[in-house]
Amino acid sequence: MKNPIWDIDDGDFMFRTSDNMAIDSDGHMMMRMSNNMAMDMDSGDIHFTSSWSRYQDDEEDD
Repeated sequence: MKNPIWDIDDGDFMFRTSDNMAIDSDGHMMMRMSNNMAMDMDSGDIHFTSSWSRYQDDEEDD
C-alpha cells in the first residue's frame, strides 16, 4: 500500500481502494470529494486531506 493519503482532520492515513474511494487506518470508508477533501461514508463528515494526486493513478505496481 504505497502513497497513503494523510487525513489532516483525524491525523491518520487513508489507503486508496479505487480512484475515488479509500479506507482510513480506523477502518472508515472515505469518498473523494476533490483533490484535497474526502467524505466519511459512515458519518457524512468532510475531511481535509493531502493530495489525491492523479500521478498516483498512473504508477505501475512492481
